[in-house]
Amino acid sequence: MRKILIFLGFIIGCEVSEVKRLGESREGRPDAESWDAIITLTNQGIKRAVIRAGHLEKYNERQYILLNEKVDADFFNDEEVYTTNLKSQIAEIDEEKDFLIAIGDVIVLSDSGVTLFTDTLSWDNHREKVYTDDRVIFITEEQDTLYGIGFESDVELDNWKILKPTGVFHEDKKN
Repeated sequence: MRKILIFLGFIIGCEVSEVKRLGESREGRPDAESWDAIITLTNQGIKRAVIRAGHLEKYNERQYILLNEKVDADFFNDEEVYTTNLKSQIAEIDEEKDFLIAIGDVIVLSDSGVTLFTDTLSWDNHREKVYTDDRVIFITEEQDTLYGIGFESDVELDNWKILKPTGVFHEDKKN
């Protein structure tokens, strides 16, 4: 009888220990968090973006970063000269693919004065392209406002195209 009690005590002890460990699981939690975070993204050692956010969550196994408070990103050209600023509510970064998705009230302003408004915008650091399938409002240097669905461009917003333009265009006719 004593052997059975010791064995039962051992089993109960293991179950309690197992329950305790499960209650402290890190699954689904970030590996690191930061507030008022600043991160720098590079391409072959050249600074391509400096991103600031109110809160950052980093998940090592997934190679994923979530920026979920007031994202403000500055982009740079091959000579590390500032070219463009992006603001959004949140952003997700896939570190393995070197890919960023800005989400929520996205505004992009180039140093040339071109402005883009959209709901989401993807940035592929390897291809050095930004694009979206969402609705866009694009204001040119000449202050023309263009509307459409879908957009592709270089990061500087110099070489851009609206995939499905919408709206009406009126050309001024001078006699």
